[in-house]
Amino acid sequence: MKTREYYVAAAAGLIGGNVSSFVKWGTEIPFPPRTPDRPIPPLEMLDSLGINANQLTYVYSEHMVNYGSALIHQSFSIFFAIFYCLTALRYPRVAVWQGFGFGMLVTLAFHGVLLPMFHWAPPLWELPPAEWASETFGHLLWIWVIEVIRRDLQQRWSPGPG
Repeated sequence: MKTREYYVAAAAGLIGGNVSSFVKWGTEIPFPPRTPDRPIPPLEMLDSLGINANQLTYVYSEHMVNYGSALIHQSFSIFFAIFYCLTALRYPRVAVWQGFGFGMLVTLAFHGVLLPMFHWAPPLWELPPAEWASETFGHLLWIWVIEVIRRDLQQRWSPGPG
């Protein structure tokens, strides 16, 4: 592998991670992942780290927006997109089913293991079907957008043969 290919993969992950993060948030408008009375896992994460998430806000168009939650989602998306793109370069099978396999693993790892382990969300068997469906759909669309961007940018920016 040429060094340039790794730079292209990392750049694709950075761009794909940013774009797909907004796509993931967009899926939560028609399919809210949890009931209004349930805490939001990214805010629970911040609170457990001693960060008052209620102070991490700004007002946009008369709406109060919590940027703490946004930063957690954006960071998660960028990190895993870069990881995915670099891994797919070395091990192309990770991109099977246009990345859906990886997306399902991320969904299960976070919503099935990490979030419940740290008490940021209930275990899978206690989640309402609507939450499971929303998170799964959102993560699959998230990884698919990353995969589309990865393939496009690698084709455009990677050096050709010879």
